[in-house]
Amino acid sequence: MKDKKNFYINGKWQVPKSKQRIEVINPSTEEKCAIITLGNKEDVDIAVNSAKEAYNSWAFSTKEERIKLLEKLYENYKKRWADISEAITTEMGAPKDFATKLQVGTGAAHIKSFIRHLKNFEFEKPLGYHAPNQRLLYEPKGVCALITPWNWPMNQVCLKVIPALASGCTMVLKPSELAPLSSMVLTEIIDETKFPPGVFNLINGDGNITGDALTRHPDINMISFTGSTRAGALISQNAANDFKRVSLELGGKGANIIFKDADPKAIEWGALRCFKNSGQSCNAPTRMLIEKSNYSEAIKKLKEYTDTIQVGDPKKEGGTYWASCIRVSI
Repeated sequence: MKDKKNFYINGKWQVPKSKQRIEVINPSTEEKCAIITLGNKEDVDIAVNSAKEAYNSWAFSTKEERIKLLEKLYENYKKRWADISEAITTEMGAPKDFATKLQVGTGAAHIKSFIRHLKNFEFEKPLGYHAPNQRLLYEPKGVCALITPWNWPMNQVCLKVIPALASGCTMVLKPSELAPLSSMVLTEIIDETKFPPGVFNLINGDGNITGDALTRHPDINMISFTGSTRAGALISQNAANDFKRVSLELGGKGANIIFKDADPKAIEWGALRCFKNSGQSCNAPTRMLIEKSNYSEAIKKLKEYTDTIQVGDPKKEGGTYWASCIRVSI
């Protein structure tokens, strides 16, 4: 079992103030795979203060400086591809091939995409043809609290961390306590890239204590959260106290609506999208609403197709293993 109790604050791994530990469970085997610390208010204060201090200089770094660091981060990310894939397979049960190609691949694609957008982005430009002597200035928002879910860890983390770095913001990342291992590999990559101390900080923890302290903190300027509607409502209440900017991606899985004149493969496609990533995607269509006149035929097709789907060891290579486990978020 891996010892992952430390947090990354102010450019180095530090022993947390909190002594509360939890075990990370591999959902495909139900075995303990790591132990982490649940950060408390004191840990949050230290991390936020580190980010606040770093903001004073990072906010005024040049676009060229940030591009250079992000390009180095991209190269370092590619070197650790296999490590990130293994962490994702272990922490949330994504089959090895899927984790390698898509889970890790989306993170790399986001880094590359944000570098391209940063190169083309103008932080200062004319307000418009009607006001040639007035300028529009884009400034970093400040210290960001980034809270991510367990089902697409690198996808969600890179969608938050990379644009924050690119824009000159500093941050505290709190990944899901169910799947923190890949984020800790990314933290090692950020450390190797040599971003200035305090620009990026990582603390582990749950929503009730760590997340609450983070989203209430008076020195957090923006919150980006992906997760449940219930948690999003609580975060919005915390943010309203001092008018923090909030970005929320909430909700759950939706339904297929399949009429009789739909594509003949609609049933199979729906089932495939449901079971990919071990059924752990926010847009996985886990319900089918089928036209009554086509119901019996649809059930037959669905059964025939789902009988071909294998559930097995996620570390076994092969494209036929679409599912290794199903984890339910309550």
